[in-house]
Amino acid sequence: MNLDRLRKRVRQYIDQQQYQSALFWADKIASLSHEDPQDIYWLAQCLYLTSQYHRASHALRSRKLDKLYGACQYLAARCHYAAKEFQQALDILDAEEPANRKLLEQRGKGDVGTESAKDWDMSPASISSSICLLRGKIYDAMDNRPLATSSYKEALKLDVYCFEAFDLLTSHHMLTAQEEKDFLGSLNLNQQCTEEEEELLHFLFENKLKKYNKPSDLVVPEMVNGLQDNLDVVVSLAERHYYNCDFKMCYKLTSMVLVKDPFHANCLPVHIGTLVELGKSNELFYLSHRLVDLYPNNPVSWFAVGCYYLMVGSKNEHARRYLSKATTLERTYGPAWIAYGHSFAVESEHDQAMAAYFTAAQLMKGCHLPMLYIGLEYGLTNNSKLAERFFSQALSIAPEDPFVIHEVAVVAFQNGDWKTAERLFLDAMEKIKAIGNEVTVDKWEPLLNNLGHVCRKLK
Repeated sequence: MNLDRLRKRVRQYIDQQQYQSALFWADKIASLSHEDPQDIYWLAQCLYLTSQYHRASHALRSRKLDKLYGACQYLAARCHYAAKEFQQALDILDAEEPANRKLLEQRGKGDVGTESAKDWDMSPASISSSICLLRGKIYDAMDNRPLATSSYKEALKLDVYCFEAFDLLTSHHMLTAQEEKDFLGSLNLNQQCTEEEEELLHFLFENKLKKYNKPSDLVVPEMVNGLQDNLDVVVSLAERHYYNCDFKMCYKLTSMVLVKDPFHANCLPVHIGTLVELGKSNELFYLSHRLVDLYPNNPVSWFAVGCYYLMVGSKNEHARRYLSKATTLERTYGPAWIAYGHSFAVESEHDQAMAAYFTAAQLMKGCHLPMLYIGLEYGLTNNSKLAERFFSQALSIAPEDPFVIHEVAVVAFQNGDWKTAERLFLDAMEKIKAIGNEVTVDKWEPLLNNLGHVCRKLK
């Protein structure tokens, strides 16, 4: 019997999301081919797609295929990860390297027979990269941030197209701005890409990294013309406006993105933050209700609800309930931890606020906001030495942020260093003026007030 026609049909059903039909035929093909390893792999793949994780893992491991093929090792571990059995998944990945990958490494690239050691049209580098990515996700789930970070970096080195690893490193703020820059420079793009693709990758990666840079006009290389309207690129630009305190421009961009793609995953957190900054509570109420109805298992939905209750004031207990739901769904969701801290800070519960901010700081090593808020809490408890230390850390991450410069100036003022305080207050003023007329004035009333006090002292 010609099984190739049936195999094609299985792939066809998978493409059409008819997983039960695919599973039925994959099972029959595996029997007809007398358990050919590739057919067992596709059977396990179908079981995985129908959420039968333990059956899928058993199909591979009972035949020792996870010890022979990298793709099978990856899929078996992926099954246990999906079932939230993280240690078991890690044990499979840490087991002895599959025989065929050893075989591949022993043979020279030009040798005959290398193809037979490949895992069915999947390059060894791609499988190794997937394994590193999965290992990183497992470490993340086990709250081991340093090992997760190094696993994601390894995944990206093995396969520079592995955007998920890059996205997890950047969107979770796992690296400082300088570390991000150094890491991007260390990637061997020219060895894995054509010249055009190298320029494309460089543009896309750079664009995602420069969130603290000035949101100057987007320069799109001629070779990748057309990407300036890509929604991910526009969101990166909006994020840059957000971090430069130009909230009105950020709102304009995020609203434009959400018109084209109403639930754009990367856009939602920035858009929610902007709605809070601009005081648009009605819009946030409507958005959060839609998100909770459509995506109840997504932390961003509950983050939006929590932010709404924080905004309306005197509903901090409600805010905490929903924000803790967001952190339960995803423990590493930094923005929810920061907002959770705010809910205590507004009630002057300094210890609990700091505990939440410290959690955020551990999760978001490359973000200045947790450091800024920890410094603020120390300042409010009259611990100016520690406040200064955290403000300095925030300033090293975001040297252009007027909020941070303002707080460093306040510490200088408290220490009686009027000259330094004046210089820093004026520096913050310059940064705000550079943003233009779009800045909300009430945000900066304390800055003008403090500057007035400094000038009075210097008279």
